[in-house]
Amino acid sequence: MVKDQQTTIAVSIDELVSRTAQMKKDGCRLVQIGCTKLGDDFEINYVFDKDYVMTNLRITAKQDTVIPSVSSVYFGAFVYENEIHDLYGITVSGMNIDFGGQFYRTTIKQPFSVTITKEDIPCQNK
Repeated sequence: MVKDQQTTIAVSIDELVSRTAQMKKDGCRLVQIGCTKLGDDFEINYVFDKDYVMTNLRITAKQDTVIPSVSSVYFGAFVYENEIHDLYGITVSGMNIDFGGQFYRTTIKQPFSVTITKEDIPCQNK
């Protein structure tokens, strides 16, 4: 097996939890969950590692899409999921620990959401 190999697999939101459970069953550890804004959509990557081989499960979502939590599979995922909610405004349902939008203190609410405008950013108003 080649070390430092990486694969990205696009999955539907409906199959996210079951695919994540399969990753755990296969002996993978959750490395991180990262969100990126792409125009009016969000790309969310769930990154797993086993024996230095990275596998990314990728979903694409709209701002108003509800994403199921994977914290029932990987307990610590709640940290990433609260971050995604607070910074991007994406609702994550079923988190094992939900901070209710208070995980991060930011000057503006959901600073990376698709609805943010220049007027919402304090330093842009001067």
